[in-house]
Amino acid sequence: MTVLEDRIAMAESDEEITLDELFERIEKMPAPEGYKVEIVEGIVFMAPQRDTHWEIIADIYEQLRTKYPRKRVKSDVRIDYPGHLNGFATDVTVVAEGAVKTAKGLWRHQDVEFVAEVISKGTAANDYGLKKTAYAVAEVPVYLIADPYQRRCHVFTNPKGEDYATETRVDFGTDVDLTGTVVGLVLKTDEFPTD
Repeated sequence: MTVLEDRIAMAESDEEITLDELFERIEKMPAPEGYKVEIVEGIVFMAPQRDTHWEIIADIYEQLRTKYPRKRVKSDVRIDYPGHLNGFATDVTVVAEGAVKTAKGLWRHQDVEFVAEVISKGTAANDYGLKKTAYAVAEVPVYLIADPYQRRCHVFTNPKGEDYATETRVDFGTDVDLTGTVVGLVLKTDEFPTD
């Protein structure tokens, strides 16, 4: 039985599946190596990680590591966000100093200070839509989207309700100045590859 068939069977029996149960079922499936798995509003998304995608993630991670210790910078680690069944494996996350995991071994969204997502064609709508909303509701101070198709970064700051009050667009090749935010550094984009 596939996850989708399993979800349909659960829905037909009027039982509500939890996020933990859904992840447990996914972990038992033979997911292809190199695929990222996330749950957005109860829908399971699996996307292959392309070379361009990985290079941008690695570049952002390496630049953040010049300021933050390894224990604060995360990649592809499950964090549950507000909304219906939102378990994201963000490309890059910075958690607050002193943040500790929950009893379930998960990081809390309340401790997230920065999120970076690198756009994939198949999941771009999530990053620009539902996930952006969840990050705003969670009051993540800085949300960065690196879009290799547009050759541009979108930086969202000042979360207000279900959106961000401020959006700054920066073309690849131009520095992203995050010194006025909790991130406190300048992110260089001149080596970001494009698709």
